[in-house]
Amino acid sequence: MKPPHEQAKEDSRYLRGTIMEELSNEKALFERETTQLLKFHGIYQQDDRDQRVLRRKQGEAPLYSVMVRSKIPGGRLTAKQYLVHDALSNQYGNGTLRITTRQGLQFHGVLKQNTKAVIRGINRELGTTSGACGDIVRNVMGCPAPSNDRLKVKVYEYAKAVSDQFLARSQSYHEIWLNGEKVSKVEDNEPIYGKTYLPRKFKIALAFPDDNCVDAYTNDIGIVPEIKAGTLAGFNLLVGGGLGMSHGSAETFPRLADLFCFVTPEELLAVTKAIVLVQRDFGDRVSRKHARMKYLIHDRGLDWFRKEVETWYGKKLAPHHPIKWKGYENHLGWHEEGNGKFYFGISIENGRIADMGQVKLKTALREIVSQFQTLVFLMATQDLIISNLKQDDKNLVENILRRNGVQLPSELSNARKHSMACPALPTCGLAITEAERVLPSLIDEFESALEKLGLAQETITIRMTGCPNGCARPYSSEIGLVGRAVGTYNIYLGGSFDGTRLNKLFLEGVPKDDLLKRLTPVFQEFKRKRIASERFGDFCNRVGVEILLKVVG
Repeated sequence: MKPPHEQAKEDSRYLRGTIMEELSNEKALFERETTQLLKFHGIYQQDDRDQRVLRRKQGEAPLYSVMVRSKIPGGRLTAKQYLVHDALSNQYGNGTLRITTRQGLQFHGVLKQNTKAVIRGINRELGTTSGACGDIVRNVMGCPAPSNDRLKVKVYEYAKAVSDQFLARSQSYHEIWLNGEKVSKVEDNEPIYGKTYLPRKFKIALAFPDDNCVDAYTNDIGIVPEIKAGTLAGFNLLVGGGLGMSHGSAETFPRLADLFCFVTPEELLAVTKAIVLVQRDFGDRVSRKHARMKYLIHDRGLDWFRKEVETWYGKKLAPHHPIKWKGYENHLGWHEEGNGKFYFGISIENGRIADMGQVKLKTALREIVSQFQTLVFLMATQDLIISNLKQDDKNLVENILRRNGVQLPSELSNARKHSMACPALPTCGLAITEAERVLPSLIDEFESALEKLGLAQETITIRMTGCPNGCARPYSSEIGLVGRAVGTYNIYLGGSFDGTRLNKLFLEGVPKDDLLKRLTPVFQEFKRKRIASERFGDFCNRVGVEILLKVVG
C-alpha cells in the first residue's frame, strides 16, 4: 500500500484533484489534501501567524491567503514581465514582491478567490507558475549576469533546454488556471514523471567556474561548463546536493554535491534526464524527510548511482574533469555587458521589493524598468540586475534610486551586501522563529562590531533561516544562523565564501540578543590569528569549532 502522499498524487488525475471545484466555492481556504497538489501549480496556502493566536481566542478562523511563486529559468524577465508582476502584487497581493533564493518571484497575501487572476496575469506575459513548487524539477538556476559573449549565450541555451525537458506535460495547469476546459483531446502523459511525479522536489543550477553565485553544490544537479580555447568543450556534472534537514533527526542532514561525470554538449539532456529517472525510481517514497536524491546517493553510494544512470543512459559515463573555482560575484553596482551597454546590480535586502517608510524601492524599480525598458535579472542572492543601459543612463538611474530613498550598493556595508534571510514569520507555516524581520537589525549590530575591530571591509556571508530547512542556504555560508526554538538560533561557522564547503555546528539555542555577544570573541580571534588575506570562513574551518568554543568560553 502506498503512503497517503504518494496515493494522493496518483489519484489526482495528473494534478487536477478538486482544485477547480474548490476555486468555485466560497470558502476562504483550500482543503488540506488539495494544498499538496497546489504546490505543483506554484501555490502554497498560508495564514497570518501574527494574528493566529488572537483569532483563535476570538473564535475566528485563521486569516488564510496563498503565496504564488513564478518559475523564471535563470531569473530572466522582460520589462513587461517584471511590470506585470509589480502590478499584480499591488492589485491582488500585499503590495510587495519577494525575490527567492532560486531566482523566482513570490506574491504574498493573495486571497483564494484572486489566485486565478494572478496566474492568468503572469501567463499573459508568457510567464508561468507551473513547477515552481512540488515534487518536480524546480526552477533551473543560472548566473544572472547579462553578457553579449556569444559563448555564454550558447551555454544558457543548453540550460534553457534542460529546463524545458523537465516541464510537466499534463494539461491540468491550463485547464484549471487559463482555459477552464481541456486544451486538446490528447490524453495526459508524463513520460518523465509518471502519475506520481518525483519523490520530492528536485533542483538544478548552472554555475561558471569563476562565479558560483548560484551555489551549484547545494543542488541535486550542478552543471558547470568547461570552456577551452574559446570553445564549449562540455559540462562537468555534480550530483546529490541539498540543504534541508530537521532538528533532532539523524537521518536528515545538509550535503554538498559530488563531482560525478563529464558530458559533451550533445549528451547533456540525455544524462540529466537519466539522473532524474534514477531518483524517480529509487528515491524514498515512504519518508518525505528522507526523499531527496542526496540521501539516495549517501545511502547507496556514488558507484551504485553511476551504474544506474549508465543503465538509463545506455553507455558508460566519462569521468569528471577538475574544476578550479574562483569564488563568486554578487554582481552589484555598474558592469559592462558588451556592445557599449551596461548593467547595474541593485541590493534588495532579503529580496523584499517594497515601499517601506521613506524607502520607495518598489516605486523606484517600477520607474526605472518602465522608463528604460530594461531587462530584469533576479539573483540567487535575492538581489536584482537591470540591464541594457547606456552610459548616459547611469546618472538618471542613480538619481531615481536616490530620489526614492534607495541606497546604492557602494553605500552599503559588506555585511549587508552578503547577507540573506528566508521569509519565516508571519507567512511560512514551517518557521520556528523570525528571520527576514530580524536580520536587518542584527546586521546593524554586526556592522558596528566589525567596524570597531577594523574588519568592516571583510566580505563575510551571513545567512539566517527561521527553521532548519535551509531556504536561504545557511549551511554553505561562513556564518549560518538557523532557527532552533522561538527566539533562539543555532550558529554554524566555517563554510567557504564560494559555497564549496559546508559549515559546522558551533553553538545551539542561542537567544537572538546574544548572537553578536557569542560571535564577537570569534571575530577578535580572527583578527589576531588569521593568515595573510585568509577569509573568515576559511579561518574558522582551519582552526576548528572545538578551539573556537574555547575562545567563547
